Amino acid sequence: MNSKADYFARYEAIAAVSSRMLTAARDALWNELMELQEEYRTLVDTLRDDSGLSLDEQERLRKYDLIRQILADDAAIRDLVNPSVARLSAFFSARRPAHVLKELFGAR
Repeated sequence: MNSKADYFARYEAIAAVSSRMLTAARDALWNELMELQEEYRTLVDTLRDDSGLSLDEQERLRKYDLIRQILADDAAIRDLVNPSVARLSAFFSARRPAHVLKELFGAR
């Protein structure tokens, strides 16, 4: 790792790619989304060697803001890519497990 600037540039690049992935998912551009996933994975892999970097409070907040943005994009992408999973997730979270099993499978 060269510097904190490089470190944050990597996080910002990941956030930019996740934003482009969300746009591709919204536009149903699945091939583009798959290509962007490869770019995303490559960028994430570059962060693995940065565990020894010491961040001050402002830098930690900046990092957490970027991570929150990335995770929000990821959640939105998942909902767009697989809406049935989102519906099931909402279904399960709104009901107790025994009621879900009974409704889905007629379990007694």
